[in-house]
Amino acid sequence: MRKIVTAAAAMTMVVSTAAFAQDLTVGVSWSNFQEERWKTDEAAIKGALEAAGAAYISADAQSSSAKQLSDVESLIAQGVDALIILAQDAQAIGPAVQAAADEGIPVVGYDRLIEDSRAFYLTFDNVEVGRMQARAVFAAQPSGNYVMIKGSAQDPNADFLRGGQQEILQAAIDAGDITIVGEAYTDGWLPANAQRNMEQILTAADNKVDAVVASNDGTAGGVVAALTAQGMEGIPVSGQDGDHAALNRVAKGHQTVSVWKDARDLGRAAGEIAVALAGGSAMADVEGAQAWTSPAGTDMTAIFLAPQPITQENMSLVVDAGWISQEALCQGVTGGPAPCN
Repeated sequence: MRKIVTAAAAMTMVVSTAAFAQDLTVGVSWSNFQEERWKTDEAAIKGALEAAGAAYISADAQSSSAKQLSDVESLIAQGVDALIILAQDAQAIGPAVQAAADEGIPVVGYDRLIEDSRAFYLTFDNVEVGRMQARAVFAAQPSGNYVMIKGSAQDPNADFLRGGQQEILQAAIDAGDITIVGEAYTDGWLPANAQRNMEQILTAADNKVDAVVASNDGTAGGVVAALTAQGMEGIPVSGQDGDHAALNRVAKGHQTVSVWKDARDLGRAAGEIAVALAGGSAMADVEGAQAWTSPAGTDMTAIFLAPQPITQENMSLVVDAGWISQEALCQGVTGGPAPCN
């Protein structure tokens, strides 16, 4: 009898939760859609919300921190029950979190740290991403002149990545095997800015550059464009996100590694967390949540997903996972590594 009652109670809870989720609306504030990957994230978030019976609305800040604040105000005015925010500027987003808190609306800080204990932090392990980038480049080029092309100075992830990169390279730097001949943040993570930075560094270094640790696939694309203009394509270059163009560069040998962060997993998790928080769950009760203290000392609740470096040695992983077609991966590649051979 107890089992029957328990099962009936569980069924009632599932039905009531589903019915409640059907009344929920989750608002997503995107910093921009210039990176290829955000389309994939959005589809995964929509899928998770649809599965829960919740509605989706969104706004695109178009790389403007001021617009993002007004976007969040608009989403709140539209009656959202939870917010997912991909912050354009980690510092400037503070008033948006406060506005949401004033209305009792939970916030998920998506992929980029929002330095506020009221925001649930969901991302990949970005320090490990930086380590993976540097390991792959170092394995290909364990000595010589290195360039560090960082992300946006307004995005804490840029420094998380840079810290992980330095961990791997420090011993070789101390030994005099590696010299960093150029280093620059990339405003807005924009490939054009990364290309401009790389061009300036090449000029200053008289093209004496042996490897580039670029912090994402967009910046890597800018770096490769600058290198190609000087006939230097093929020197080790890192990236991340598993952008299709970057994976094709890996297949061609123009990029050494793209650290794949399956945006489908991240988006799905964000949608599920937002629904749970909107339904009244405490942040600490979200499955997989952990206590985490930011470098600035803020106590946060977070989930860190595991990344996967993709090189010529394991490119079949992204094809087998349905992330990219073999045709797209291998376009323009002849006699390359599996699965392009």
